[in-house]
Amino acid sequence: MRKELISWLEVDKLIDHLIPQFHDEFDVILMIQKGGIIPGGILSEALGIQDIYLTDIDSPKEFELEKQRSDPRFISWPTIRLFPDNSLIEQKKVLIVGCAWGTGRCISAVRNRVSGAGGTPFTCVLHYNHRRNLFPEEKPDFYAAITDAWIIYPWESPKGKNLILSTSV
Repeated sequence: MRKELISWLEVDKLIDHLIPQFHDEFDVILMIQKGGIIPGGILSEALGIQDIYLTDIDSPKEFELEKQRSDPRFISWPTIRLFPDNSLIEQKKVLIVGCAWGTGRCISAVRNRVSGAGGTPFTCVLHYNHRRNLFPEEKPDFYAAITDAWIIYPWESPKGKNLILSTSV
């Protein structure tokens, strides 16, 4: 899979593309750790949202994904390790923020958990990869760009090291 390293300036442009898409006001931002922390923080500041929470997910490893793509019966859901108390999101509009929608499992698991807690979930990512998506009927509610690449965000790049972008994962 092709990899693409993006800059902080590109992240800023992606956020600028997202903000006009929001026609609802949200009560809460729920950031998916680790990739959703920075875009979620920027969006919370831009939108004036004070209630921000973190969720942490343990997702299946990449080698498991290949088997799952070939046979949907093997789709496994991520484990949600950290989630705010239901009372913090019940009857609230919750903007779930991640950096990317790849297979869709992680953000879908969080969306379902928000619904189960009585909140109204809205999903938001910087990049949507429709080719990796395991759920053809679903996509993020808000996204800044469509890609077929594995995106490497500036907060993920190794500091002070040479980053080699190869065609293999």
